[in-house]
Formats: sequence, C-alpha cells, structure tokens
Amino acid sequence: MVLGVIGCGKMGSALVTGAVRSGVIKPEAVYGMDTIPAAVSHFTAETGAHACDSLVQLAAACDTFLLATKPQDVGPVLKDLAQALQSKPALVISIAAGLKISTLESYLPENVRVIRTMPNTPALVGQGASAFSPGSRATAADSVATSALLSSVGLALEVKESLLDAVTGLSGSGPAYGFLMIEALSDAGVRCGLPRAEATQLAAQTLLGAATMVLQTGMHPGALKDMVTSPGGTTIAGLAALEKNGLRFALIDAVTCATERSIELSNPS
Repeated sequence: MVLGVIGCGKMGSALVTGAVRSGVIKPEAVYGMDTIPAAVSHFTAETGAHACDSLVQLAAACDTFLLATKPQDVGPVLKDLAQALQSKPALVISIAAGLKISTLESYLPENVRVIRTMPNTPALVGQGASAFSPGSRATAADSVATSALLSSVGLALEVKESLLDAVTGLSGSGPAYGFLMIEALSDAGVRCGLPRAEATQLAAQTLLGAATMVLQTGMHPGALKDMVTSPGGTTIAGLAALEKNGLRFALIDAVTCATERSIELSNPS
C-alpha cells in the first residue's frame, strides 16, 4: 500500500501516525496533500510522510487514498482525483461524515473502489472506536487494509452501511457524552469537597477503568455493575439516584437523537 492523504487535519494525521507507529505502513509510503500549506508541513513533520503539491502528483505516487477533507469539499476533490487517476486502479477510504457510498462512487470511475468509515476523536490518542463499510466494488483485501489502518488507533468493526448512522450516534458522538459525564462527576466531587484537579482525574480514570474492564473481561456491563453493588451499600444508593433522575433513558435518547440527525444530514432532500 502507498497511501495518499487528502486533507492533512487532525484525524488524517492521527490515523497515519497510528499506522506508522504500529508498523501497518512505513512513513516513506505515505504522501499528504492539503490546500493549507501549514497543515501539510505539520503532517509531514509529525508522520515522516512526503508532501505533494497537487492531486495529480498524489495520484501518480499512490494506490490508496484517505479522503479526510470536509464533506462539502468532497465532490470537487473526487472529480479531480478521478481525472488524475484515469484508468489506474485505486482504493478510496473516506472519513467524510454523512456521505454515502453511492454518492462517493458516483464521482469515481469503476476502477476505483470505495470504503466508507466513521472514526471518532479518541483516535487522536490511540483509543478510537471506528466502523467501516465496503462499497460495491471493494474487495476483501480492501477491507483488511482498512481494518488495519483503523485498528492502529483503536477498535475497528466492519458493519453494513445502513448501520453507520447508528455508529455515528453512538461512537461518533459518544465522546461528547463521555466528556459530559466526566465533567458532571468532577462537579459532584467538588461539591462533596474534593479539589477540582483531583476530582477530574478520579472521574476520568474511573470511566477509563470501567470501560477497560468491559473490553478485557467480555462480561456484560450489568454483571460488572452487580459486582460493585453490595446490599444496602453506597453504590446501590447512587444507582438508585441515577435511575430516579433518568440517566439510562437520557443516554438512550441522546444516541437515538444523534442517529436520527445523522440520517437527516445524509439525506438532505
């Protein structure tokens, strides 16, 4: 794989940094291009990749492309990429939110395969939760390559495209829910007498530890919850307060609303 990154912002840089660090790809096999020169300079300095001045130069050097531009810029970029590739076989991995595979494929000739992905911002610290869906022309090898790229910065799951809106509502928007819970737990700690810095550290580490236990043990979250909950103890008192105030429904409703909004954005008509 020789990877061309179109859009050298934070997410593109995070994915390439993770892939290089994990050995999925060598920095000399990565090229980056962006309309903002400073973004390219930062990208190459951070990853060790090469810089390209144009899509024509990028297309000549690469066989796989990470489309990391803003959604509104995708159409013109893919039209130019299609012309630059001509009959050259290639794979385009898109992280552009809300753009369907059929839309992406409509800009590209049949020699270009497409995989649509939905990463999330914790990929910036190597703890991402991503999902991807292969297009009609994508091969099994394309899925393996995409999984390796996304797995280098966290969890990567292959799903049907029809589920990517739910992925957006859950893991795409989910970091914001987690940050809000950490902030609220920190506020509670401060209310109960803890200094702010210590309260925030304890809150963040507690959620990180709980998540790690779910992933490493494979146990149902409810079973792990019960392990912490002794009869008549402090935890059941806290859980009763959460149920009384509707935390469970609030989270379910948040994911549902975010999913519905993702559907609206991907169907603007």
